[in-house]
Amino acid sequence: MELTSQEKEKYTRDFKETILSYYKVSLESFALIESIIVFRRVKKDEILLREGQVAKHLHFICKGAVIAFFSDEAGNMYNKNIFLEYQFAGSKVSAILKTPSKFTLQAIEDTVLITIPYERYRELLNQDNDLKNFYIAYLEKNWIIAKEQREISIVMENAAVRYQKFLDAFPDIDKRIPLRHIASHLGITPTQLSRIRKELKKDKHNQHM
Repeated sequence: MELTSQEKEKYTRDFKETILSYYKVSLESFALIESIIVFRRVKKDEILLREGQVAKHLHFICKGAVIAFFSDEAGNMYNKNIFLEYQFAGSKVSAILKTPSKFTLQAIEDTVLITIPYERYRELLNQDNDLKNFYIAYLEKNWIIAKEQREISIVMENAAVRYQKFLDAFPDIDKRIPLRHIASHLGITPTQLSRIRKELKKDKHNQHM
């Protein structure tokens, strides 16, 4: 179903505010990127990128949730990441190197995306300094700072702390998406997550007594 003009306006505004949160691009620079975006509505379970395909698009999540996962030879599935509203999803390594993606991207809720063709996006980065500065700020925050924090967290913090931080960052996420995805994202088993959730509920109950 086609998006209404009001929906497109709202999601374009959200997209713009997200970009501005990284770098104050000019109206002219934003107009350049706005000129190449495509709105897309995808159903729950729809595949955006299959493992083995070369990525040709980046996606901004207006509404919904997308997971990146890969499978081993035995067919076991491992979550690489969960992407939610106002985040960018895609295999940047595959898009940059033009090599097959190592993971699959799949919507796990009915989702609305802004899709950006990667090649045209790179052309804009090469010709516009504001967009280039946004891209650098985005990479620094998500590929350097957040990646390092997550790596340290997995080693230094126990699973209960990691789960609580995840809930703090994304309230009600446990009511939206299957717990097996959250467990895999945190690097624990669904059974461990179930135990943690019971302990947290018990602690909250005791606090209110």
